[in-house]
Amino acid sequence: MEQRRLKVQLSEELSLSAVVQGFWRADSWNMTTQEMVNFMHACIERGVTTFDTAEIYGGAEAKMGEAFAADPSILKEIELVSKTGIYLTEVDGATFGYYNTTKERVLQSCKESLKKLHADHLDLYLIHREDPLLNPWDTAEALLQLKKEGLVREIGVSNFDPYKFDAMNGAGGQLVTNQIEWNPLCFEHFNTGMMDYLTYHKIHPMIWSPLAGGRLFSGNDEACVKARKKIEDIAARHNVEPAVIVYAWIMYHPVGAIPLVGSQKLDRLDLAIKALDVKLEQSEWFELYSASGQQVIR
Repeated sequence: MEQRRLKVQLSEELSLSAVVQGFWRADSWNMTTQEMVNFMHACIERGVTTFDTAEIYGGAEAKMGEAFAADPSILKEIELVSKTGIYLTEVDGATFGYYNTTKERVLQSCKESLKKLHADHLDLYLIHREDPLLNPWDTAEALLQLKKEGLVREIGVSNFDPYKFDAMNGAGGQLVTNQIEWNPLCFEHFNTGMMDYLTYHKIHPMIWSPLAGGRLFSGNDEACVKARKKIEDIAARHNVEPAVIVYAWIMYHPVGAIPLVGSQKLDRLDLAIKALDVKLEQSEWFELYSASGQQVIR
């Protein structure tokens, strides 16, 4: 697999690998520091040079930081992505989650993430969720300040609808991506118009949970069963593993989506890379689009 085929240009300043390795479960992988270093090098050797994490992912940033501290050369080979805006506190003895995207908190969070990661900058920094208290001017000011200080190269958001995305850009946000959930069981961003917005503006989204967290191949509800049957049928036509078809289906769309793989198993990552060589028929894309029964071809 040639390296040049694994790059997607987000802006003049930043390109990401066409498949991204996610580290949101890294805190539970039970890898030693050296094992994490080896895993990261194996990703890079495959041309997967973009690593994704977030401050809310338990100790994932710290685990990654230990690997970077042990082998600083890794940071020179990758694009590092993290996210901010989700926090946990204790209320009446129970954990309570909430959002905070104020300027002060965003600036503080970025510096805390960099310290945990043992990095001097992030290549891409995202607002993690569409905070109902979002002040786009305040948040955009924080992100632009981080860019000016050289702590982040580019900025974006995650899980935003078209209205909040547009508001952030209108406030000078200079957003280069929206990291969103999309898979054959989840069409939220088709139905909100977000996919059309991104396609029109030539903004490539990053896609989390492309396999629906494994539900596509383990779920027993009607939508899962229908989607899985169609995936298996199309996979048989192309003589590839079913997961390959899902990744190929996501990358077929003209928006130029970039799927994230969250597994520590390199063979799972290889399936996503293999999808780059699969050419679906237009009709096959629509077969899977409508398979679960959630979307109707009119």
